[in-house]
Amino acid sequence: MSKVIALMGDQAAAEAMRQIEPDVVAAYPITPQTEIVMTFAQFVADGLVQTEMIPVESEHSAMSACVGAAAAGARTMTATSANGLALMWEIVYIAASTRLPIVMPVVNRALSAPINIHCDHSDSMGARDSGWLQIYCENNQEVYENIIMAVRIAEHKDILLPVMVCQDGFITSHAVEGVKVYDDKQVKDFIGEYTIRHSLLDVDNPVTYGPLDLQDYYFEHKRQQSEAIKNSLKAIPEIFAEFKRHFGVEYDFIETYKLSDAEVAMVALSSTAGTIKAVVDELRAQGKKVGLLKPRFFRPFPKEKIVQALSGLKAVAILDRSESFSNQGGPLFTEIRSALLDESKKPLTVNYIYGLGGRDINTEQIRSVFTDLEKIVKEKEVKDLVNYLGVR
Repeated sequence: MSKVIALMGDQAAAEAMRQIEPDVVAAYPITPQTEIVMTFAQFVADGLVQTEMIPVESEHSAMSACVGAAAAGARTMTATSANGLALMWEIVYIAASTRLPIVMPVVNRALSAPINIHCDHSDSMGARDSGWLQIYCENNQEVYENIIMAVRIAEHKDILLPVMVCQDGFITSHAVEGVKVYDDKQVKDFIGEYTIRHSLLDVDNPVTYGPLDLQDYYFEHKRQQSEAIKNSLKAIPEIFAEFKRHFGVEYDFIETYKLSDAEVAMVALSSTAGTIKAVVDELRAQGKKVGLLKPRFFRPFPKEKIVQALSGLKAVAILDRSESFSNQGGPLFTEIRSALLDESKKPLTVNYIYGLGGRDINTEQIRSVFTDLEKIVKEKEVKDLVNYLGVR
């Protein structure tokens, strides 16, 4: 029977991991992710799970241990943040290229230098082309539910790719919210058993993981990864539908909020979407036709759904909590602008980079963006393509 429990975002992640009960968790603590592996390690110590918990000396070692365990056929998880993700960079690519269904909660935090322990998306966005699927969570409930779904997504026979489940450091990871936690058996029934098709330990049917792969086959293997990403766009909706049957909760690649009749809108990932919803409600009460698009998935990039959701708008502000240093806007902006390029009917688009290093974004700033959008619509022109919101 489900129950509502007061949990931090990190605790919600650990609770999902407890119910999943992976065979192996290899991890190293790093702020603001530490509470995930600390809480889960307590579950292990208390005998609540039979997971093999591997404390390692670094995040590079954590992902290396996960690769070995997953190749052997173990359901495998880890968690990290920021510099920890950067330290495991080499093995992050190996995990995806080897098609290992590892699930990794990522608590988004700014990358050094200067050293900063607060939220932005520079860590996971830096890994956006590593071959991992990426899910971004608005609140603690989504953290809990997306981690459960991520196991099924990663292990789907037509996908077999690792998945990052991202949440905003301290903003959700250490904020307490009521989380509806499902019955253990319900979760176990949903995720089912995992059986690897080609185990590294199957001596009767030997296979090789991570061989030298030169010009003869490397290109084909990269193309296979690309096809797996494409396949995931078709396979993931099956898992959404099954999740709804089990738990009564509907998910999609994107979420729209009061967008159907909107003239202007904002696009944002993770917790910022919740703040924007409050401003949308306020401006709607004043008769303004504003809305929000929240992508849940950045990889695979749900182009068709995003284009369809934005096609009827006059202007759109796309918010990035990371700087790509391209002088062409942040990663979310460039992806969406590219997706809209060939559309005959498309909104004017403008980029706002915000919240780097954990700087707050407040309702006043969001209102100012909607004011900017009204001006863009009136003048039919975007004068400054890339803007910095809340910087001195």
